[in-house]
Amino acid sequence: MAIETTTPTIPAGTWAIDPEHTTVGFSVRHAGVSNVRGRFRSFEGTLEAGDEVRAAGSVELTSVDTGVAQRDDHLRSEDFFACDRFPRMTFVSRSVRIEDGEVEVAGELTLRGVTNELVLRGELGGVIVDADGLTRVGPELTGQLSRAAFGMRFNHALGGGNMLVGDRVKLAIEVSATLQS
Repeated sequence: MAIETTTPTIPAGTWAIDPEHTTVGFSVRHAGVSNVRGRFRSFEGTLEAGDEVRAAGSVELTSVDTGVAQRDDHLRSEDFFACDRFPRMTFVSRSVRIEDGEVEVAGELTLRGVTNELVLRGELGGVIVDADGLTRVGPELTGQLSRAAFGMRFNHALGGGNMLVGDRVKLAIEVSATLQS
């Protein structure tokens, strides 16, 4: 019996991120022994599909939520996001590659007024028409960035050589986007 494989593609058009079914999350090492996880509750973005696929989005940094109000306030401060001066983080893709359901998005992330390259990798969950008649696509992406590369240098040395906050931030983005008419 032959095994049939398909390569999901994103149909041409403008796709809007559905904030009710999308998660923009992160985790960072705390004290060298555990991870603190959080997410952003307010964001927007689009995918433009045609001969090429392009993605762009922004996150309202004041919407950070780790489940601990005091920590969230500290993340909004000058030690981390500096939300008073830089209330948004933006991402604009340079290229999107989709092959055999695997996705690679390379682009530029701007955070705290600093722009660096970011590569996100993951999978395309597929393209469907949902119960409401909306055409929907669902990529799941992960990546990582260096806090120091964006000017976030706050830290404290702890015993045993550990630091209070790790430099590497892991990103986990689960998108649901709908084709706009």
